[in-house]
Amino acid sequence: LYMIYLNGKPRDDGAGQTVTGVLRLLDLAPDARGVAVAVDGEVVPRAGWSTFAIPDGARVEVLTAMRGG
Repeated sequence: LYMIYLNGKPRDDGAGQTVTGVLRLLDLAPDARGVAVAVDGEVVPRAGWSTFAIPDGARVEVLTAMRGG
């Protein structure tokens, strides 16, 4: 069984997917503004989201900018 940790929670449907695929798991559009993704502590540039495959056991953090104050 392949697993990743997505925003601190284990998921068994993310390993092997691209960053774009993982964003879809969170119902986020890959072209959404204010989104940043880090895999194992390294920011993945937006230009690589469609090709960067998430390895088994990776820790993926998806951050979204919030409006307001």
